[in-house]
Amino acid sequence: MGWQKLYPQKQTSAHDAIKRIQSGDRVVVGHACGSPETLLEALVDNKSALKDVEIVHMIPMGTADYCLPENTPYFRHNSLFAGPATRAAIASGKADYTPCFFHEIPSLFRESLPVDVALVTVSPPDENGNTSLGVSVDYTLQAVLSAKYVIAEVTPNMPKTFGKSQLHHDLIDLIVHSKRDLPQLLPPSVGDVEKAIGAHVSTLISDGDCLQLGIGAIPDAVLNFLHDKKDLGIHSEMISDGVMNLVEAGVVTGKKKNIHPEKIIITFAMGTRKFYAWLHQNKRVEMHPVDYTNNPLIIGQNNNMVSINSAISVDLLGQVAADTLGPRQFSGVGGQVDFVRGCRFSTGGKSVIALPATATKGTTSRIVCTLERGQAVTTSRNDVDFVVTEHGIARLRGKTVTERAKRLIEIADPKFRDNLRKDFNELYLI
Repeated sequence: MGWQKLYPQKQTSAHDAIKRIQSGDRVVVGHACGSPETLLEALVDNKSALKDVEIVHMIPMGTADYCLPENTPYFRHNSLFAGPATRAAIASGKADYTPCFFHEIPSLFRESLPVDVALVTVSPPDENGNTSLGVSVDYTLQAVLSAKYVIAEVTPNMPKTFGKSQLHHDLIDLIVHSKRDLPQLLPPSVGDVEKAIGAHVSTLISDGDCLQLGIGAIPDAVLNFLHDKKDLGIHSEMISDGVMNLVEAGVVTGKKKNIHPEKIIITFAMGTRKFYAWLHQNKRVEMHPVDYTNNPLIIGQNNNMVSINSAISVDLLGQVAADTLGPRQFSGVGGQVDFVRGCRFSTGGKSVIALPATATKGTTSRIVCTLERGQAVTTSRNDVDFVVTEHGIARLRGKTVTERAKRLIEIADPKFRDNLRKDFNELYLI
């Protein structure tokens, strides 16, 4: 029987599909803008029939109502990357956080966190019965491969992407059609501080370099200063509208890349509807699982790899805190360490941690003598290469403890520098 005859037999409503989930199941949800919001809404609506369902995912782009206090008897969220909708539940103990490098998450589903049900979003099938995971291949593909049962929300608004994003309908047990638009990530506001940081970081980037960029105003500001560069490449865990603009401007060509020349290699994507339309069947872009894109040994095969990531604070030893505010989980490790270490394997590679010098309207320094009590180290002092604020660039690699402190104090906000010197000298008896 051809797939065209089997496919309709799998179609059902979200309400009926979600009844396949049983109490005590572990449910892995597609990542970020690939989150199947129609299915999650139906799951919460069916909560009275459930108990102790574990919901596992990285950052959600929806409301994450399963994290609401009144839903505690029914659901327990296990976060791999906290977001605005899940931070309060984690902080209150009503949800959990599991630390893990992004590239190792697929191995969790193969070895440590067996998957009962995968909930994903895909495109409609092509003539061969292949759907596309579109903007979210990352850990989502492995969740499907590991799951005992797969439920897919099929929307025509999911772009069809190339690389390893194809998912034949044979791997899907139930199909729910919707016309839901994907969540959008609108371009952030870029202020004077971010522009100054972007200008500094751009001086570390040369023609032909291969880039990884995170999410937010600082990476976007960096992109705005790259229009005079030539033949840049992209090997990144994600991209957004800013990379699209550089491709269209002829700045990103990938001609100098050692692996996947002329291709943009990513594992997930977030952006505007214009960006999703640009991604659709765009042969320049290839989506690969995160245990490939974020594998430091793969990253390092690109010469002149430059990673650009952000932080909450950096202490005078060079330790980077990027995922907690004090003891409170704010985000997650994500791919920062994956790419910092990948750049170390790269011939000519550089890794950059970029952050504003202050927080809370200039009243708090983000260059600190010591991290707060309970604050986790995201990137160790042994891994850090460049740290950049609006006040300049500090290269820490190969520098002594005293030299590191001096360089970091020089890029701190001027009004905090004297106290940082005093605190450092007193703490380390220098």
